[in-house]
Amino acid sequence: MKKKILISSIIIILLIIIVVVTVKIITKKDNKSITTLEKIDGISIVPTMNDKITADSSWCGTFQLVWNDMKNEVVKKDVVFTPQLKIAENLNKEDFNETMLSEEYYYKIYGLKTLDLKRKIESSIKEKFNQTSDILNDFDWSENGLNNPNDTGSRRYFLYTMLFRKFEFLKEFDKLDNDKFGNEYKDVQYFGIDKNTNESVGNQIKVLYYNSKDDFAILINTKTNDEVIFCKNPKGSSFNEIYTNMNSESKKYKGDKSFKSIDEFKAPNLTFNEKKEYKELEGKIFQTADPIYTEGKIYKAIQTIKLSLDEKGGEIKSEAAIDMKFDATAFNTKPKKEEPRYFYVDNTFALFLREKGKENPYFAGRIDDITKFQ
Repeated sequence: MKKKILISSIIIILLIIIVVVTVKIITKKDNKSITTLEKIDGISIVPTMNDKITADSSWCGTFQLVWNDMKNEVVKKDVVFTPQLKIAENLNKEDFNETMLSEEYYYKIYGLKTLDLKRKIESSIKEKFNQTSDILNDFDWSENGLNNPNDTGSRRYFLYTMLFRKFEFLKEFDKLDNDKFGNEYKDVQYFGIDKNTNESVGNQIKVLYYNSKDDFAILINTKTNDEVIFCKNPKGSSFNEIYTNMNSESKKYKGDKSFKSIDEFKAPNLTFNEKKEYKELEGKIFQTADPIYTEGKIYKAIQTIKLSLDEKGGEIKSEAAIDMKFDATAFNTKPKKEEPRYFYVDNTFALFLREKGKENPYFAGRIDDITKFQ
């Protein structure tokens, strides 16, 4: 009897150990999933101010500038995919162009994709901004990725833009105590003006409008031509809508637009560095205006935005580049040798069953592990 009780006790203990270990493994997996999700759920980059945004989004005009050069100087017509993409539709509008920016703010170039062009980009951004590129080496600069002058049937182009600005406020703001941001985030770093700040610091602020502590916009001047605008409780589903609504609100605001000595201001320190590869543009064919090189294709399109802001001022660096190719369909008249096709359903596949004359199937399946179906 005692022996049976002992065996039962051992079995129970072993079961408890198995359960504990299993829970730890599941928890560990869940934690890994959360970490991965947090990495993915970052700051999204949109290519134009017309694109729809949700939370934590950013935009810079660099990608629009390289698109403008591709469209106007290389393709020489609107870039149209079949079916057309909303991103291309918005970019074709050219709502941002180089006339909206002084030349000192940016550097851009395009041409046949060669190592000489890469070297020219590197030396030019070093000379103009004392910067190096964060994206050039993401592109293929091997012999296969360059323009081949002996290939009369194609042309490989590379388009590039960098924007770089470093600015200082007219007067340095105070570092404020760490505080919460919203209802979820605590211990956030802030700078600004409180009751102990020198009154002259507030003279660099212009009030665009103030409806309440949760609905306002202000503009801060800098030592350069840069202006820093904060808009709390922005209204709109795109940056263009937000900007238009903010300006409309400012025009109708009848209150005092000067920052008064009793006013206070605080803003969080900012720092982020995001990169986006526009995979939705890659590999799709579009027509050009060239009589010989009639088809274009984007191999890779990348944009980065890097920004920092604190009590002294800020810095922004953004790059964008497009690697594309033109093909001359006129040279592709030689008939291709007919090759056999192999319809081997020998890996993951989907299966549908549908009644003749009906639009929708009555069965659908996905098969990965064939042993479960045999």
